[in-house]
Amino acid sequence: MPDRSLAIEDARKSIITLMPEGQPDVTVIVPALNEEDTIGEVVERLLAVPLRMQVIVVDDGSTDQTPTVLKSFGSKILVLTNQARGGKGAAIRQALPHANGLATIIQDADLEYLPEEIPQVVRAILSGKESVVYGTRFQRGMPKGMAIPNKIVNLMLAWSVRMLYWRRITDEATCYKAFRTDVLQEMNLQCKRFEFCPEATAKSIRLGKHIAEVPITYIPRSKAAGKKIRWTDAPEAFWTLLKYRFWRKP
Repeated sequence: MPDRSLAIEDARKSIITLMPEGQPDVTVIVPALNEEDTIGEVVERLLAVPLRMQVIVVDDGSTDQTPTVLKSFGSKILVLTNQARGGKGAAIRQALPHANGLATIIQDADLEYLPEEIPQVVRAILSGKESVVYGTRFQRGMPKGMAIPNKIVNLMLAWSVRMLYWRRITDEATCYKAFRTDVLQEMNLQCKRFEFCPEATAKSIRLGKHIAEVPITYIPRSKAAGKKIRWTDAPEAFWTLLKYRFWRKP
């Protein structure tokens, strides 16, 4: 694995900050459901990223100690709380009106993705070169430890984007999707669960945006460790890509 500290420093040096002093570079939206074992470390590592960060955590009906852990951060983060579970997509939609960074990126509440790599994902957005950037897990080959059904579904989703939208991307379902915030806010998202990914992909393309990709590290966790998405969520993802094939901005 490359030296992450050097990669972060290189990314930071290449960023041209476009906002007034004091406005965040990046808004990070963290949907969280029963992640007491990891949410504290995730937030700590996000706050340590060398960018001006706005961290918004949506506690989506957790019944464990997740709310208690989040309270310990006080005013350092914005916490939105749901009494009942709404789903990852609904949590993102709930947080989006509060986002005021130039870029917005999604961070899962586990440690499959490394917060230290956010600067390299958002760099092209902050410099004004791109509006949408995905962190791809597959430019270096298939990650070790990813379940075979998940690998197959990910390959099929990338193929579906190519067939339906004539765009070549290697990782449609990555969590690390970064957008210029105003672009994400104009998508009029309707997602409730994991169909956020295909909806955001489809609408990015329909808005005429190029989707850039940068390689990232991925450490998959198992179902026993708390992974919530299943390969059975795939039909909804394929249907969402098809549904928005001819979407137009209202």
